[in-house]
Amino acid sequence: MTAPKAPKDCTTMADIRAGIDTLDEQLVRLFAERAEYIDRAGEIKAVVDLPARIDARVEEVVRNVRRHAETYGLPPDLVEKLWRRLIDWSIAREESRLGPDSLRKG
Repeated sequence: MTAPKAPKDCTTMADIRAGIDTLDEQLVRLFAERAEYIDRAGEIKAVVDLPARIDARVEEVVRNVRRHAETYGLPPDLVEKLWRRLIDWSIAREESRLGPDSLRKG
């Protein structure tokens, strides 16, 4: 498989689609890798009795992605919305292993 062309070098819709398809696969691979970190976080949180949702960390992640969005020329509000969905999914994934935060002590 050849590497996709850079966007500026694409001259056909087939070129564009090939680039997007390649990036989509890479994004899914990165989300799967992120999920591995989430799973490990759940294991560690179970040992140290931390909840899945830690609001200060949620907001720290949001600040980070907003900053990254600005760096790469994307709308920070849109990226924040996407990431809050990802964070909610990640927390639900942790809770499926830890149990709901509402049932945890602390």
